[in-house]
Amino acid sequence: MQICVLDFESYYSKTYSLSKMTTEEYVNGDEFEVIGFSYKLGDAPTKWVTGSHEALQAELNTIDWKHTALLCHNTFFDASILSLSFNIIPTKYLDTLSMARAVHGISVGGSLAKLVEYYNLGTKGTEVHDAIGKHRVDFTLAEMEAYGQYCNLDVDLTYALFKKLVKHFNMVELELINLTIRMSSIPLLEVDLPVLEQHLYEVKAAKEELLSRLSVDKKEIMSNPKFARLLEDCGAEVPMKVSPATGKLTYAFAKTDDGLKALLDHPNLTVQTLVAVRLGVKSTIEETRTERYMNIAKRMGRLPIPLSYYGAATGRWTAGGGQQVNFQNIPRDSKIKDAIVAPEGYMIVGADLSNIELRVGLWLAGETEALKTLGDGRDLYKEFASIAFNVSYDEVTKAQRFIGKTSQLGLIFGVGAAKLREAVKSGSGTDLGEIEAKRIVDLYRKTYTGITGLWKTCGDAIKAVAEDQEFSFGPDGFFKVEGKKGVRLPSGMYLQYPELANVIDEKTGEKGYKYKLRRGYDRLYGGKLTNNVTQGTARCILAEAMVRVGNRYPIALSIHDALYLVVPENKAQEALDFLMEEMCKPPVWMPGIPLAAEGKIGKTLKEAG
Repeated sequence: MQICVLDFESYYSKTYSLSKMTTEEYVNGDEFEVIGFSYKLGDAPTKWVTGSHEALQAELNTIDWKHTALLCHNTFFDASILSLSFNIIPTKYLDTLSMARAVHGISVGGSLAKLVEYYNLGTKGTEVHDAIGKHRVDFTLAEMEAYGQYCNLDVDLTYALFKKLVKHFNMVELELINLTIRMSSIPLLEVDLPVLEQHLYEVKAAKEELLSRLSVDKKEIMSNPKFARLLEDCGAEVPMKVSPATGKLTYAFAKTDDGLKALLDHPNLTVQTLVAVRLGVKSTIEETRTERYMNIAKRMGRLPIPLSYYGAATGRWTAGGGQQVNFQNIPRDSKIKDAIVAPEGYMIVGADLSNIELRVGLWLAGETEALKTLGDGRDLYKEFASIAFNVSYDEVTKAQRFIGKTSQLGLIFGVGAAKLREAVKSGSGTDLGEIEAKRIVDLYRKTYTGITGLWKTCGDAIKAVAEDQEFSFGPDGFFKVEGKKGVRLPSGMYLQYPELANVIDEKTGEKGYKYKLRRGYDRLYGGKLTNNVTQGTARCILAEAMVRVGNRYPIALSIHDALYLVVPENKAQEALDFLMEEMCKPPVWMPGIPLAAEGKIGKTLKEAG
């Protein structure tokens, strides 16, 4: 298999560009035009090609794409052009942007310019800035020649960058990049437009009806204490932040506060509407989300799935940057899932790993009895609830089980009494009270001593990272701290904590470890590192299953710990059996962990999820 390094140059203007539009909108737009492209096959000289669409197509058709892997920087963009404009699908996709995200996190930046500067590979050109507003016919011969040299340089720099990055990757991680880009550039799912149109009508009508009967006026919504009470009455957790003026907790109700903006996506329409009014937003997130899917359906018919490989620090996938559709946060009961469908003659097959983070966390902590409970098919949430409320397993009520579930999923990562109380109240409306919440937390920590021991060990690991020391922890030295590089995961990738240091907070006087984020800093402590290594390991389990499954069936979508396939109707049960088998298969590096999954077959994403 040969590698083709490719870079398209296309028309853009102040109003028509990727800074204003999603990739799908841009490539499908009326003004889209490929001016030219540069490519190189392996180590052969790089070639610039410009001309009519037919001339470009003819040149691209000379490449044996069935035996060629496409390599670009931000391959999602170039692959979309190759697929949508030229109807070409390479055998594999490679991407230096995805690779750099995994290797460097936030420490270098994702642009080609910054990365080649970091590796001393050369300097990226600037001729693209001179091309703004120019169609192909607007270039002089000299300008086009300079543009071609600029594009050639980008291809050469991308290939040189690839050679630097590829040494950090095994075949599984490279295949994950391929599968991720295929989900966006070769979409398999369709959109039922009439279902979305009806949903949009119902959402708008419900919002207007809600606004008409809200027994509050704008003044109440703009009052911080009153707005907080309104949110609490709807079962929403009130976002808080540390005041820069006082150093104390205060409401995170500013327009720039992420906590408040996140509530625009709350599953409760009343919460969405209240926050939209507070922010002065005309539409709720459900309206805008529905309209976006409708517009994609009108332009394409099928639905690209733009995801970022290694978008999160733990290696998990996130929504593609700037693409304005996020399949990771569609509410479970949203009608949008009814509108995402398989093509005629096909079905969606989905499977979701069951409480995978809990299972991984218990395995890492050496909690063998709890794992045996899960492996035997018993309900661990009920098990803890029966201890907490001194009742038999069979006598545990639904409300008690919910508290047991909330405790298991939160306390494993060091959550304290206050947050447990908030979580239970938010999810069920029940207020445990301060004393009862503390009693449950203390009981959990006494029951699962392996968990508390893991927190302490993770604290030692944090110190090792900060002091640039080597350190092993977890069962049989499962994790390796390699100094400031971070914590090595089973994938060979690292949990990275840039600029990690033990500092004293100037505002609160609190001492502890902090590390750099894209914006600001965040705390790191034993419970949080436990969460990070657990999430990162759970991701590795899903990722290996994803590659095995992808070798046999096309993967249409991944949402958190779930995979979705699109297969012919007569192959659906066979595909589900295979998917479940592969997702429940323990990795060789984690023997004995009891994995479980739930799977379904459906015509719609909701039916299969």
